[in-house]
Amino acid sequence: MIARETVDEVLSEGAGASSAVPERAAPPRSGDLSPIGVLAVPPWRAGLAASALPQAYRDLLEVVEDAGRPLRAGQIAAAAGLSTDKSKVEGLRSKLKRLVERGWLAEEAGPGLFALARNGTGELSSNPG
Repeated sequence: MIARETVDEVLSEGAGASSAVPERAAPPRSGDLSPIGVLAVPPWRAGLAASALPQAYRDLLEVVEDAGRPLRAGQIAAAAGLSTDKSKVEGLRSKLKRLVERGWLAEEAGPGLFALARNGTGELSSNPG
């Protein structure tokens, strides 16, 4: 609750509004939904296609799928046309780890080597059911 109030305060200051946060703000309209609490990467499950992911994550899955072998974060960044600066690759690595946590990718070949996850039937998790 305190973190949300702090975020609201910081955002309202950036918009030139008063830094005071009202105790009861009006609920957001459907077009003004807050991204706080939104799950951008859903856990993989049978029947869920990669199209359920945000475009940036779909691009990463596509790079790994096209390679046909496990890749390191730096290799994925280069193949996706992203920056290979160390700080950018670390940010990418966190996205890849999120995909691993949610079952879309796996680190089967060893830590830091990302490949498409396979479900119990041996099918790639990025393919529907």
